[in-house]
Amino acid sequence: MKDDRLLQLGQKIRYERMKRGLSQEALEELSSVSRRTISEIERGNADIRYTNLYQIAGAFNLPICELLNFKL
Repeated sequence: MKDDRLLQLGQKIRYERMKRGLSQEALEELSSVSRRTISEIERGNADIRYTNLYQIAGAFNLPICELLNFKL
């Protein structure tokens, strides 16, 4: 069973990525997080590591706390 919080975080990351018109490959280049990992995170299939969260937030130029705000 998937953790709802992981699903929400994945949805938030996907939302922020799409809002910026980025593909998963483009986010990979900006964040140094592999496209496969990004895909797993967005689907809620991966328990995101802090370092990946930090890198993705940096690629979006957002504080981590903004990614953890699940209101879309």
